[in-house]
Amino acid sequence: MKITLAHGSGGKSTSELIDAVFAKYFSNPILNMMEDSAVVDGSSKIAVTTDSFVVTPLVFPGGDIGRLSVCGTVNDLLMRGAVPKYITSAFIIEEGAETDTLELIAKSMADTAREAGVTVICGDTKVIEGSGGIYINTTGVGFVKESTDIVSTNLREGDAVVVSGNMGDHHAAILSARMDIENNIKSDNAPLCEMVRAMLKEGIELHCMRDVTRGGLGTVLNELAKASGVNIELTQENIPVDPQVQAFANILGLDIFHMGNEGKLVAVMPSCQAQKAVEIMRNCKYGENACIIGEVKHGSGVTLVTPIGGKRQINVLYGQGLPRIC
Repeated sequence: MKITLAHGSGGKSTSELIDAVFAKYFSNPILNMMEDSAVVDGSSKIAVTTDSFVVTPLVFPGGDIGRLSVCGTVNDLLMRGAVPKYITSAFIIEEGAETDTLELIAKSMADTAREAGVTVICGDTKVIEGSGGIYINTTGVGFVKESTDIVSTNLREGDAVVVSGNMGDHHAAILSARMDIENNIKSDNAPLCEMVRAMLKEGIELHCMRDVTRGGLGTVLNELAKASGVNIELTQENIPVDPQVQAFANILGLDIFHMGNEGKLVAVMPSCQAQKAVEIMRNCKYGENACIIGEVKHGSGVTLVTPIGGKRQINVLYGQGLPRIC
C-alpha cells in the first residue's frame, strides 16, 4: 500500500496507519496511553538532544533511516555521560511512500531502541506532498549523575586522544549506494551504550567525548581544540581505516578526515588511562578496532604527523561535503 495525504489527515486513515505500523513495533505502557504528552519518571540532572534524519537512500548497506535515527540520538546523549532513557519519534512521510518500507524502518527503529535500552514514549506522523520520501525527527532524554562533567572545554595538555574504531565507514557506504558501486562496505551506524557505560564504570576519567558524524574526525577534533585552546597532534599511522574504505576514498579523491561515521566516538582522557580505555572498548560491541591516535599539546588546531615525520594541518570541512548523510 502507498501512503496518501489521507494518512496524515488525523482521521480514520491516520489511525489505521498508526495501528498497522507504529503501535505494532513501538508498543509499551507509556506510549499505549496515547495521551497528548508522556509523563515519565525523571532525574535531578538530565541531558536532552534533538535531531532530524533525512538520509538517502532510506535503506543502505548495514542500516536504514530507522536504525540511524536511534543511534544518532542515543549517541549524542552518551557523549555527555548520560544514560539514555527515553526517545520521541516524529515521521514526516511523503505521499507515495510504500507501507512495506515504512514498516521495515519502524521495526528497525524499535529493534535498535531495545538494543540501546531506550523507550519510545511518544511520536507524531505527518504526510505531505512528494514522491515517497521519509524523514524522522527524534528527541532523546538521558539521566546524568551530578558528578559527571564531560565537556569539550576539558582537554588538557598531555591528554590522550582515542577513537573507538575505523573512520569513514558510513560516508563510504552511503556514497557507494548512491553511485551503485558494488563493494562490501557497510555503514557503522550503532548505539555506543556498552562501551561508554563500561568506561564510566571502570573509572576512566573522560574529559570529553564526541561521536564522529558529519564533517568527520578532522572537523570534530578542530572543534574540541578550539573549545579548549589546545593543539591536538595525531599520528597518521595510528588512524584506523578499513582498507576497502581507504581504497574507495583514494579512487574518489576523498579525505578520510572529512568522512562521516555513525557508530564511532572520539574520547579524551589522561594518557595514563588511555590504554585501559582502549582495552575496555575492544572488549565491547562495536569497539574492536579502538586505538590511541594522538595527544593534546600546547598550541592550537589539529596537526597530523605523517609516517616520514612531516606535519600537516588538518582543517575543518569546508563546503557542502556529502549531503543527506544522516
